Amino acid sequence: ALVTGYRPEHEALEAGLAEFLERDSVVLFSSGFQANLAVATSLAGRNDHIVQDRLCHASLIDGARMSGACLLRYAHGDVMAAERQLARTEGGHTLLVTDGVFSMDGDVAPVARLAKLCAKAGSWMVVDDAHGFGVAGPGGRGIVAEAGLGQDDVPVLVGTLGKACGSAGAFVAGSRELADHLVNEARSYIYTTAMPPAVAAAGLAGLRRLTEDEWRRDKLRELIDLFRAGAESRGWRLLPSDSPIQPLLCESPEATLRLASELRERGFLVVAIRPPTVPAGGARLRITLSAAHEKEHVEQLLEAFAECLDTP
Repeated sequence: ALVTGYRPEHEALEAGLAEFLERDSVVLFSSGFQANLAVATSLAGRNDHIVQDRLCHASLIDGARMSGACLLRYAHGDVMAAERQLARTEGGHTLLVTDGVFSMDGDVAPVARLAKLCAKAGSWMVVDDAHGFGVAGPGGRGIVAEAGLGQDDVPVLVGTLGKACGSAGAFVAGSRELADHLVNEARSYIYTTAMPPAVAAAGLAGLRRLTEDEWRRDKLRELIDLFRAGAESRGWRLLPSDSPIQPLLCESPEATLRLASELRERGFLVVAIRPPTVPAGGARLRITLSAAHEKEHVEQLLEAFAECLDTP
């Protein structure tokens, strides 16, 4: 990007994202993994601390480890545990890092309460809202906006263009100073190929759809409600999630693989998730809904599930 890779398409997408998210600046990355590495390794180092939710995405964990900062993790979604870990940080800078919507459980981080902790402790809050961007919050601006938080509350907002936006790549949104710092210090930005201009143009087209097509979020909400009502009426073990990620717990990894295979034979792609991606005992089928689905698809999926679960 710093040699010959930054084109007008990138500039237009960064400006569009900044306006949409109500942030001063945006920096594009080729992937979400690179974006999270950039944040951790350029904002923290030796003598600093990174406090993370225990179920943070692997890219956030790896970024923290690569930064050289002291990594402190807290029990998933536990604000009091996060406060205790923040109290252990002495000297240097501290980042409190969390996913917005957790990718394997589908639940939402208590970002408003965590932001209060950061304000009290003088720490920076980082939210990776890959699965909330475009889906949650007012106009699809994500769970940070849904919680009524802005740039001062959450200085570093990470998002992806490969989920709701229907393109590829990722971004970090925040202050002008943050953007300048990343461009000059983040190795995963400086030493990698820029997002192709065509992909940036596709991302901007997707952003327009997010901005203009509120009906897509309304439809998705209806599909989520329909699926949960159907699953719960049958007594199935769904995790508590209001997001498009709907995990259905299974008895064992073997049962999870069998169900995924049988569903695929019936025309449904439902991914089997097993340890170590999730904790031991947490094997699940990860159902992901989108506005491209119709109600009849959800009803057919519920029937297919019922058939597979009744199979010895």
